[in-house]
Amino acid sequence: MRLGFYPGCCLIGTSKEYNESVQALAKKFDIEFVTVPDWSCCGANSAQNLNKELALSLPARILALAEKAGLEEVVVPCACCFGRLATTQHELNENPQMKSKVAGIIDMDYKGTTKILNVIQMIDKYINGNIEKKVIKKFEHKVACYYGCLLIRPYKILKFDRQEDPQTIDVIMRKLGAEPIDWAFKTECCGAGFSVPITEVVAKLSATIVDDAVSRGAEAIIVACPLCLSNLDLRRPGINKYLKHKTNIPILYITEAIGQATGIDFKELGLHKHYVPVNLKSCSNCQLVTTNN
Repeated sequence: MRLGFYPGCCLIGTSKEYNESVQALAKKFDIEFVTVPDWSCCGANSAQNLNKELALSLPARILALAEKAGLEEVVVPCACCFGRLATTQHELNENPQMKSKVAGIIDMDYKGTTKILNVIQMIDKYINGNIEKKVIKKFEHKVACYYGCLLIRPYKILKFDRQEDPQTIDVIMRKLGAEPIDWAFKTECCGAGFSVPITEVVAKLSATIVDDAVSRGAEAIIVACPLCLSNLDLRRPGINKYLKHKTNIPILYITEAIGQATGIDFKELGLHKHYVPVNLKSCSNCQLVTTNN
């Protein structure tokens, strides 16, 4: 299976472990990624605050490059990047005049036909049916499946999963042997891009998410967004300060969880790069432990 791949800025910078786990998982399930040639930043949230045409042109250029390379489907792991590409494609397809104007700005033909997939869509479409066959050590733990505020929104454009109570990650984790908890924070915002400019707000929002997961017996939080992992993992000192007690619950990407259950090496998945240490013992019951190393 050959799929296009757009890493975005996060996956080659602050979230290299996500890139490593996505690539390792693709290899495990015989998926060949072809990176969009000469890709650039999608503009994220910043471009929208500066210039509307810029905010549309940056993602449109990426999609035009994918079309030029003959990539019919492109996997976009970052939820923010995915949202920008998917929303831009929708807006331009709905506005032919702006579509033509943007094509002129980027000086490229742009049709808007490329299918854009986030990681859980890719897993659901190309991996989900074969997961149970490849599990060699079950992920037998209670987990909180956290989708965040970006992954399945805007719903009218994506039309994927359930808007307020999504289930795709829950279904995948059950196939790995895990027990997803029933909780109310699946799609609550962790603070997203405010992680740097308003750290205290991120600490408060992320703290409520972590605290609720722990209170319901979760042993790990499963995510599919680099911003979510960064805020729930890297901002743990701020979270602990807000909660006034230490929390050790690890945060794992869904790709890392699947990788561990299907036998991919710990370091190949980038699990050793997390701020809150996480490990899965190689034993019959696959016990989850945190370490101080």
